[in-house]
Amino acid sequence: MDVNEVLRKLQPYFERIPSVERPKRHVPFKEKFAWTICILLLYFILTNVPVFGLSPRSIDIFAQYRAFFAGAAGSILALGIGPIVTASIILQLLVGAGIISLDLTNPEDRATYEDVQRFLVFVMIALEAAPQILGGFLKPNVDLANRLGVPVGLISFLIFLQLFIGGVLIVYMDEVVSKWGIGSGVSLFILASISQAIIIGLFNWVSPHGRLPPGVFPRLFYIFTHYPVSYLLSLNGLSFLFIDGGILALITTIVIILLVVFAEGTRVEIPLAHSLVRGARGRFPIKLIYASVLPMIFVRALQANIIILGLILYQHGITFLGEYAPGTSKPISGLMFLLSPVRSPYDWVPALVKDPTRNPYAPYFANMPDWMLLLHLLIDATILIVGGILFAIFWVETSGMDAKTVAQQIAKSGLQIPGFRKNPKILEKVLSRYIPKVTVIGGAAIGLLTLIANMLGTVGKVSGTGLLLAVSIAYNFYEDLTREQLTEMHPMLRKFLGEE
Repeated sequence: MDVNEVLRKLQPYFERIPSVERPKRHVPFKEKFAWTICILLLYFILTNVPVFGLSPRSIDIFAQYRAFFAGAAGSILALGIGPIVTASIILQLLVGAGIISLDLTNPEDRATYEDVQRFLVFVMIALEAAPQILGGFLKPNVDLANRLGVPVGLISFLIFLQLFIGGVLIVYMDEVVSKWGIGSGVSLFILASISQAIIIGLFNWVSPHGRLPPGVFPRLFYIFTHYPVSYLLSLNGLSFLFIDGGILALITTIVIILLVVFAEGTRVEIPLAHSLVRGARGRFPIKLIYASVLPMIFVRALQANIIILGLILYQHGITFLGEYAPGTSKPISGLMFLLSPVRSPYDWVPALVKDPTRNPYAPYFANMPDWMLLLHLLIDATILIVGGILFAIFWVETSGMDAKTVAQQIAKSGLQIPGFRKNPKILEKVLSRYIPKVTVIGGAAIGLLTLIANMLGTVGKVSGTGLLLAVSIAYNFYEDLTREQLTEMHPMLRKFLGEE
């Protein structure tokens, strides 16, 4: 029995999974905006709802990926969008490899894809929550269990139940935004999480005793008021000011923001004309970052799952894949170290990695050869660039952005390329000259930008991936707002945009 036959037999059960109903009418812009804001407020509220019964000695295994997983440690939304992204990766790989035969241009197959994905997300919620509890990362509060007179196992079950409910809420909140709001719920949550981290990274002045303030501006103020100018102008002082003071991270953040905005605005425009309305012309833009930066989520999510699997094995005494710093999810040796993401200069510059006064993990790397650190950087660069290209191709093929689907959409709207016959095959041939090439170039470019941002560090430690996601999502959200307002003024455009 093959996979497709199994899916056909399970389809009636997948269809029974509750889902948010699509609107059967045109939803006005103000109503869409209201739904989006309400879900955003609900998201912030839920990230501040703590998990009942969770011990403060618990380990956040997603700590390094927290920014773009859009979750909050210790809250019922601790899993964030991780299950959604992981399920999407698995399903895209199965469809892209032809293991599951679905024609996503067919409405029925598309509905099947969405039903299977929803079921798979629920499975991933359980698979990401349960191992953390069973593996001893999310620990139950023993004192609370004793005070309540209940078994510790019951507290563990309640923790799992709360995380599962939080994961399910994220799924349906995403559906509400996608169907009734503006843009994507997943993108909205990522933007909210990363923006919050950047603001805290700029202005947070609350620091542990004896350490520099975590916020860039309070930290610089502290440095300039507590260190002599003669030291700050020396070679060591400048290195301390730029790296430890956060100036390099601030410059990197600003430059990456400008580069992403430039890349988002770089596009090839295909001229279009309406076959029935003389003088009605338009353009179909093919952006340099055609697949957006979503492939980077898939790349980092895949890395995160590999690193976390290694951590679970390490906790059970299986150490041949690598070791981890005690009480953290930080790999410090072996294959897991080489596959872990580079997030700042403290992960690959030997002098910074091995300096105990500047890197708390320095004792673990004291005897590591320098070539190992550079190999770590090279592997991460390969993962980002090659992974960016592969996932960009998968995303375009499975999200209806390929040349064939776009050509059919344009043809249905009554538009055609001037000088060419009104034929979807002709449109597809013209679009095929650009879309595959731009997809590959854009995927590689996003991977390269992510690498540069990670090598130099970013404000709020959101990582290069998180920063690129935030900027691209904000840019696309602005375009979505503009498009929604435009369709309110010109209802005929809704047909071309596929909204009715």
